Amino acid sequence: MSLVHHRKPMRLVLGALLLGLLAWWCLRPASKVAAAVPASAPAALSVNLTEPLRQSWPDTIEVDGSLAAWQEAVIGAETGSLRITALYADVGSSVKRGQLLAQLADASATAEVRKQEGAVAQARATEEKARADLQRARMAADSGALSGQKIDEYRIGAASGRAALDSALAELQGKRITLAQTRIVAVDDGVVSARAALLGNVVSPGAELFRLVRQGRVEWQAELDPQQLARVQAGQQALVKLPSGSVVPGVVRLVAPTLSTSTGRALVYVSLAAGHGARSGMFASGRIELGHTTALSLPESALVARDGRVDVYVLAPDGAKVARRTVLTGRRRDGRVEVLSGLDATARVVATGAAFLSDGVAVKVIAVTPPLRKATS
Repeated sequence: MSLVHHRKPMRLVLGALLLGLLAWWCLRPASKVAAAVPASAPAALSVNLTEPLRQSWPDTIEVDGSLAAWQEAVIGAETGSLRITALYADVGSSVKRGQLLAQLADASATAEVRKQEGAVAQARATEEKARADLQRARMAADSGALSGQKIDEYRIGAASGRAALDSALAELQGKRITLAQTRIVAVDDGVVSARAALLGNVVSPGAELFRLVRQGRVEWQAELDPQQLARVQAGQQALVKLPSGSVVPGVVRLVAPTLSTSTGRALVYVSLAAGHGARSGMFASGRIELGHTTALSLPESALVARDGRVDVYVLAPDGAKVARRTVLTGRRRDGRVEVLSGLDATARVVATGAAFLSDGVAVKVIAVTPPLRKATS
């Protein structure tokens, strides 16, 4: 009994020691635990880097406007009370200067011409007779057979004959002009944009029959505000995007000298290249190129738009993390964006996947994409 009684306190002591060791292990300092078990580093994101590129870019103004005819020609009737007997052109017809567009009834005008031709022949015969009489009278005057008064009568008769002949010829010319006016012809090369002439209609003098887009030229009338207007001048290049999606080159022909009192904007007239398919009345957007300036640009994929700002991520000096930079952007061209401020020209920028990054995140550089060294214009 004494031996059993002696072992019982020893068991209690051993149990207490074990409990103490267990408590110490659970309550040991966290720093020592961290030192005992190394922590794994966070996984780094793989990125491609690029560098800003300096390029010569055109300085442009983006504007809107409508297409209109360069000049329109109105073709009307110069003589009246005649019926349209034939039509030879319709809307959209391409015509040449002097080409017949319509024919008016010319029977009465032709008859008037023939009648006047007879009057001219009669006046010419009378004038020739008076001239011959005067010549004979002058020959007889040397012999004294005719008095001076009679010779003056022959001279006045010859002068009257010449005047009557000139008057008949002038009237004949007027009749022929009236006959020619029965032919309605194009006043210039161009495209017929409107036709009011109807077969069988009796026209009145001055009535519009056709409207012509001179030389088929259509121009872009861009609307600019006063600030933009001050930078535009004749001869500058322009690019106009038509509703069909095609882009047409043009040249600034004229800058309006005044601004509209209702809109406060001015028109700039841009002549478009031929064969573009533009039609008067279309609305188009485009840009006017003012010149070339140097631009610091990045690929569009490097920019991240967030909360009303534009950010890029640059590689930190330690080469292991990225830092966010908020930039101000400008022009866009060929998949690249101009950076106006907020970025150093020597910065190494994340080229793709920037939307998945945040400031200070660790990255792993897998490639550096060199920018195109050739500056584009």
